[in-house]
Amino acid sequence: MTTARDIMHSGAECIGENDTLLTAARMMRDLDVGSLPICGDDDRLHGIITDRDIVLRCCAEGRDPAQVRASEMAQGTPHWIDARSDVGEVLASMEEHRIRRMPVISDHRLVGMISEADLAQHLDGNQLAHFVETICAGK
Repeated sequence: MTTARDIMHSGAECIGENDTLLTAARMMRDLDVGSLPICGDDDRLHGIITDRDIVLRCCAEGRDPAQVRASEMAQGTPHWIDARSDVGEVLASMEEHRIRRMPVISDHRLVGMISEADLAQHLDGNQLAHFVETICAGK
């Protein structure tokens, strides 16, 4: 059985909940990623912030990214997957919630992330096509 741990990329870096969106944007640039997990002072996952969040929910609203905290972008309960979950569960959850990036948790701590690129490396063509169609078309 292939698990979430098998397909994730480890070493995901968090943005602190009290860090600014400017700091998040610079981290995304430096790490060459489009999203960051938001972690609290308790070292737990509080949400995910994307480059799109920064543009649409901060800049486009005329807000200053140097003044807006990452915690303001953490809405609701973040979707995540246990590191021991099989790939089918990963796909089902990502498709159900229409998300392109999935944090992977083990023992209540973030251990990695699964992105579309990770899926492309580990899925057969039919599985990948179904995933992309579901996420993009909203089916």
